Amino acid sequence: MKFKKLASLLVATALAVTTLAGCSGDDSTASTDSSTASNTTTTTEASSDGSAASGDLLTIEIYDAAANYQGTQSGWFAKVVKDRFNIELNIIAPQVAGDAIFQTRASSGNLGDIVLLDAVQFAECVDSGLIKDITADLPNYSNLAAYKEQIDVYNGGLPNNADKKTYGIPTEMMNTSPTSYSQDVIYSSPLLRWDLYSELGCPDIADLNGLLDVLGQMMEKHPTNEAGDPAYPFSLWADWDGGDGMLGIANVVQLTTWYGEKLRGSVILKPDGTFTPLTDKTGSYYKILHFLNDAYRRGLVDPDSGVQDWNTACAKMGAGQVYLMWYSWQVGFWNSQERLENGTAFIFIPVADQNYYTDADAYFGSGRVFGVGSGVEGEKYERIMKFLNWYASPEGLTFQHVGIEGFNYTVNEDGTYTAINTNALMDNLPVPEEYGGAGYNDGNNAINQWIVGANSTNPVTGETYAKDYWKSWKETTMTQMKKDWAAKFGAAEPVDWMKQNNKLVISPNVSVSLAADTNDIGVIRNQCNESVCDYSWKMIFAKDDAEFDSMWDEMTSTLEGIGFADLTAFDIEKHTVELNAKNAYK
Repeated sequence: MKFKKLASLLVATALAVTTLAGCSGDDSTASTDSSTASNTTTTTEASSDGSAASGDLLTIEIYDAAANYQGTQSGWFAKVVKDRFNIELNIIAPQVAGDAIFQTRASSGNLGDIVLLDAVQFAECVDSGLIKDITADLPNYSNLAAYKEQIDVYNGGLPNNADKKTYGIPTEMMNTSPTSYSQDVIYSSPLLRWDLYSELGCPDIADLNGLLDVLGQMMEKHPTNEAGDPAYPFSLWADWDGGDGMLGIANVVQLTTWYGEKLRGSVILKPDGTFTPLTDKTGSYYKILHFLNDAYRRGLVDPDSGVQDWNTACAKMGAGQVYLMWYSWQVGFWNSQERLENGTAFIFIPVADQNYYTDADAYFGSGRVFGVGSGVEGEKYERIMKFLNWYASPEGLTFQHVGIEGFNYTVNEDGTYTAINTNALMDNLPVPEEYGGAGYNDGNNAINQWIVGANSTNPVTGETYAKDYWKSWKETTMTQMKKDWAAKFGAAEPVDWMKQNNKLVISPNVSVSLAADTNDIGVIRNQCNESVCDYSWKMIFAKDDAEFDSMWDEMTSTLEGIGFADLTAFDIEKHTVELNAKNAYK
């Protein structure tokens, strides 16, 4: 999906503003390394794990499924890595070069010196002999060994790994717990413009009809943005449909989580732990699809919806032509510090009958995996392992998640950090020559994936790596809007409100190997997805309930004729394995 390609650009700003967008506004140690980040180390200075950046300059090839850039890492992060390990990183990015590059390199027996793949593909590469066994060496690297539990769980689940050898290091691991949720906002919840909501007297919202009432009043008072362009509560797009293994249109799938439910392929996992087919009229897919149809019949849906792409929809978000957002990252296109201060930013507004689903912290990882190429030996192998160990260290993670001391943050008297130049990534601010020069975004970490997630606790500061949760950041961003939100809802942050009111459904984080589609199931899934998406868009624009339900019944009949029952049976069996693993933590 295109959002993944934007992640490296939005991560700094979107995280910051999403905390505030819904705002009123880990406890274990990740490493024995307590050094602080600095970008002035020379090639003769010892690195944080005790090694020295000596010997010949080595080029390390990284086959990187997460990268949006292909070529040699440049700029400030290149200097950080070269100073510590005397290596340069050459990134091979299938998102840039195309998927065919995987087969070309894999058939040569050398996918990369470092390999970063999605979990399923990584397991296939282990079976193909492309990934090195690092079992004996991992205990020697303290920052990686601190995540032994998570690493062991992942590798123990590899299909053909009866000996429990270590091949992979999961990405985005956390040092919290499998049932913790550490963020202030969740991935999907109703987000409204605070000024427009306040203008209506901050009404309590009981249900989806009440939400449409509020949105309709906003549009009636403000039919255009400040530039005179038409504005709508809903502006939808179709080019994410069927993504992430889900059936149906993405703008419906994500909103099902507002009622504690989660799409798992062709079935809906309900809060009571049971599965129901997507076609069940009592399920949330029907409920949210009908909600969007109600919105259309009230004139609240952008007429370009369904034909515009994601880029066009996002441009409208940034132009103030959208009055409801539901992804936490969306506010990155609108919420600036100025708008947070003047109260025109987006913020979470509760709907009384909703219970919000969220996945717990990615304690066991996010689904991608780092590994070392099977052909790597000798000094190159040693330097790679030292690099990966540093990459999981407080120093390495501070560079990845925060940036450069003196440029992105300063150190307070108590050892905590204060953010500076918070627009460095978005505005590509020039980096001083002593730190590598060029623009900050130009030199940002092009690997675009981390071993440890940003919301993990940094043992150096006692706060998260993500600046959004620093005491200094919260104090700086305590705007009147945040104070007013807190006074209205009686909580400091959206997740605090959800927890206080028993409105948060946290799904434990687990690491399990799920069955891949057979050829027959794969064909059925594609056909079913095409039908669900096609009918869903038609239903959004249905003229009345009778037409809506007629099309729903026709869709259900069509799906039954192409093997939907076989697909749902397959998905229930597949995801019951995951559900059982989650239930072990409850």
